[in-house]
Amino acid sequence: MKSVILQTAISTIETEARSVQELTSYIDEGFEKIVHAIHRSKGRLVISGIGKSAIVAQKIVATLNSTGTPALFMHAADAIHGDLGMITAEDVVMIISKSGESPEIKVLVPLIRNFGNKLIGMAGNMDSFLAKNADWVINSSVNKEACPNNLAPTSSTTAQMVMGDVLAVCLMELNGFNNRDFARFHPGGNLGKRLYLRVEDIAAANEKPAVLPETSLREVIVEITEKRLGVTAVINSSNKLIGIITDGDLRRMLEKTTDISQIRATDILTPHPVTIAPQALAVEALELLRKHDISQLIVTEEGQYKGILHLHDLIREGIV
Repeated sequence: MKSVILQTAISTIETEARSVQELTSYIDEGFEKIVHAIHRSKGRLVISGIGKSAIVAQKIVATLNSTGTPALFMHAADAIHGDLGMITAEDVVMIISKSGESPEIKVLVPLIRNFGNKLIGMAGNMDSFLAKNADWVINSSVNKEACPNNLAPTSSTTAQMVMGDVLAVCLMELNGFNNRDFARFHPGGNLGKRLYLRVEDIAAANEKPAVLPETSLREVIVEITEKRLGVTAVINSSNKLIGIITDGDLRRMLEKTTDISQIRATDILTPHPVTIAPQALAVEALELLRKHDISQLIVTEEGQYKGILHLHDLIREGIV
């Protein structure tokens, strides 16, 4: 038999999950008009709220800004004490409130209307002051809070967060927001690196081991050892890639013969090695390494040898 804690935990998740699922019934043509209004706006989406709704508003603002929709947070209490000055004529304003009846909301709504800005209400009560006085309304109603007393904002704040995410994702679609756009707004950390770091950015710091086809085995070993990448490219006099020799190739060759005096690079090279372009993303390089179960890639551009990318480079950069 489950303990009270486990039963409560599961019940909380199930209650909030049902609340989120029920939000689909509120997505209609009215919601579509709201998305288009925000998209057409030449200003920002200013989002306000009080209490827990204010915290939700800040999260939605952060999500919108990071996905290509300029947004600004304005606390409802501070708004009526000077922060209304942050609203410009071209901004759309959204106020979030579960009850839609908070005293601060009742003061703020008429002020926004007097400014002439379009007002979106996100409310959990469709008969509330906010819902009746907004130009458009996003319904975030829930049947029951996950709180055992049906009081503490739990399911309702989750519903607000989800509706904010829905807005952001719909606007991403309208804006054609892609991976490159995401990378521009998230340049820091490993996530940013996965989206913008290119092969040439990493390989440029590495040595460029290379030998000619007629290079002796002794010189090949020296080149691989000195450059410390476990590999060397084999190129012709025009810097065109011919093949590759790895330290594994050397070991296998030495297992087969003891007379190495006449062996040249051309005798042990592997032709047509796996290559990658300098402009390719580092994550694409990682996919190639995994696909072919190898540790190095030869970087080439139009057949010209440009360098070596090693798995350790990607680990060091946090790509792996």
